[in-house]
Parts: sequence; C-alpha cells; structure tokens
Amino acid sequence: MSTLKELYDKEIKKSLMKEFKYSSIMEVPKLEKIVINMGVGDATGDTKFITAAVADLETITGQKCVTTKAKKSIASFKLRQGQTIGAKVTLRGEKMYIFLEKLINVALPRVRDFRGINPRSFDGYGNYTLGIKDQLIFPEIEFDDVVKVRGMDIVLVTTAKSNEEALKLLQALGMPFRK
Repeated sequence: MSTLKELYDKEIKKSLMKEFKYSSIMEVPKLEKIVINMGVGDATGDTKFITAAVADLETITGQKCVTTKAKKSIASFKLRQGQTIGAKVTLRGEKMYIFLEKLINVALPRVRDFRGINPRSFDGYGNYTLGIKDQLIFPEIEFDDVVKVRGMDIVLVTTAKSNEEALKLLQALGMPFRK
C-alpha cells in the first residue's frame, strides 16, 4: 500500500474533519482520480510523434493509455475530424497514489528554478490542473530515447466542494504550493 494512502487514511481525514467540522467521515474530500493528458499537434504530419507520446505516457504512469481524436476539422491547423491528436491516461486507486508520490517527491523537485506550484489553478469545483513543460522531469524517461520534448497537463480530481477544501487536502498530501 502507498505511504500517501496510509497517511490520508490515518491522519489527513481526521485533521480535515476537525478543520471543516464535517458531521460524517464521508463528507471529507478525497482524491478521486488523476488524468494526465499530452497533446500532440505534430501528429497530423507524422504518426511517429503520437507513438512516442503514447510510449512516454505509458512509461511514466505504468498504465495503458488512450489516444484522443479531433472532434472537428480545422483547415488552418491542417486537422481533420477523427484524426489522432493526443494521448491521455486516467489513474485511480493505488496507481494514482503511487504516481502522486512520484510527482511530489521526484519529478517536481527536478524542474529547473522550481519555487512551488501555483495555488490558484483550481477550477472552482475542487479540481486542480498542473501544466508541465517537459516529460524529462520523470526519472523513467531516458533523454536519448525522446523523439521530441513535449509538455503535459495533470488534472487532480477531488471530491471537495470548494477550492479551499481541495487546497487543504492537497497541502496535507504534500503538494508543494507557492507561498
């Protein structure tokens, strides 16, 4: 079992229950899923870019990933409806906590000039979105194997009803927010 999951069950639930004065333990916000999305605009010209992005995402998460397709045709982007333009992975349960632990303890400290993540990137419903500029901050990715350096979006979906609750939950889990 992940140490982050144990920490949540043993300590974080109790502290959030006291702080927000919940009447039931079921009201305490929890991390529901993590969605990692990688857009691959270059895939319109060459399919090796999408193959490389899928391989990178699967290496980082340890889970099979799904390709995303264009919903509409856009002539100025040379994009046709149904064309593959990205890849995404949804992590839940044990793999989600393992990935979050790796993100907090290994990947984010490897970002150059890292001073913490922005505490204002919540969507109003308790979900947090984090943009990463390159996949090389993850230790599983070999620099020599990278076809092209590309970024990704990491969305932390919680059951919190407000941004404040979600912020307290993520801080308790160890997310390094900027002061």
